[in-house]
Amino acid sequence: MARVYNWQIGREMSYWYPEHRPQKQFAAVFDTNKCIACQTCTLACKTTWTSGRGQEYMLWNNVESKPYGSYPLAWDLNLLKKLDGGKWNGSRYEGQTIFESAEAGERVLGWRPESQDYAYPNVGEDDCAGQVDAGAYMNSPHMAWFFYLARICNHCTHPACLASCPRGSIYKRPEDGIVLVDQSRCRGYQECVKACPYKKVFFNPMTGTSEKCIACYPKIEQGIQPQCFVNCIGKIRMAGFINKPESARPDNPIDYLVHIKKVALPLYPQFGLEPNVYYIPPIHVPTSFTRQMFGPGVDAAVKTYRNAKNDPDLAALLCLFGSSEMVMPQFRRQGDMVSGIDAQGNTVVRVPMNEPVHVRPAYDRLYQIQRTNCP
Repeated sequence: MARVYNWQIGREMSYWYPEHRPQKQFAAVFDTNKCIACQTCTLACKTTWTSGRGQEYMLWNNVESKPYGSYPLAWDLNLLKKLDGGKWNGSRYEGQTIFESAEAGERVLGWRPESQDYAYPNVGEDDCAGQVDAGAYMNSPHMAWFFYLARICNHCTHPACLASCPRGSIYKRPEDGIVLVDQSRCRGYQECVKACPYKKVFFNPMTGTSEKCIACYPKIEQGIQPQCFVNCIGKIRMAGFINKPESARPDNPIDYLVHIKKVALPLYPQFGLEPNVYYIPPIHVPTSFTRQMFGPGVDAAVKTYRNAKNDPDLAALLCLFGSSEMVMPQFRRQGDMVSGIDAQGNTVVRVPMNEPVHVRPAYDRLYQIQRTNCP
């Protein structure tokens, strides 16, 4: 196996292929504190990409309630048990990744879900951890909590699906790092389904091939964000491109959130895939739980997010989420206005950091009537 550097775990690791990063890497940030689990993103993806025969169970995008929700069932817990939790020493992961702990004769440590595991997409929905007894009061982090975790393919830098495929039918696009399946080469061995720790590769029994999220690359090529992003009611998502830590640009929204402010974190970095979808962790959840999910940077990320009101640039960027359907590789704050800028340097949207408030007098002198407040 080759040796590649994974900055998310702070060390080199074993991988099936030599390191070969794309010209630029598609990436995204999800703010879990804004998600309301309306599932609009799920339906937007479903009606666009997986409405055909054999795709009935496929949810390239799904939103699950943590700690008890998962699709397919126990997608994360089964693998965490095999990894024995993993060990961190500061920002360096000293446990084994799923490539380094693979069993003899296997390329990747994984497991293949049963058909029944896909039968409960809403399992654990809104089920909370803990309970509020009589006389108890609310504090933070909450004693009774849950949060919504929106998930798509992470378009990893070191994909497990790619490493596991004996046919070489899975590849990363060199122009944007989006991971795709060449279905003309796929023979339906389902090694990718077994290998992907996030279980975001699906097998179509009607075609006999694997299918997965394609990051809506026809839209990305036009500078437009994916379907699940532009249809998000909670405005929790931002798509863009990420650089390596040493090349981070402060005017790049994804770089700023991930590398500079470190407020957005990868999902299960200890798996070793260097996923490119990042999450702003929930601030009302005990970090003892989220630390295992997002890595050792959770405590600092929560502190940074809570302080956003005192950080004009971070607050401005958070206002830019969901403000335009266009991909905005750059942003700029001027006073209390923030601008999203496209790849050509054109301003595509300007958003105020503070919405104006107008209070109308209760008595309307023109019509000589008393107004009542209406929603």
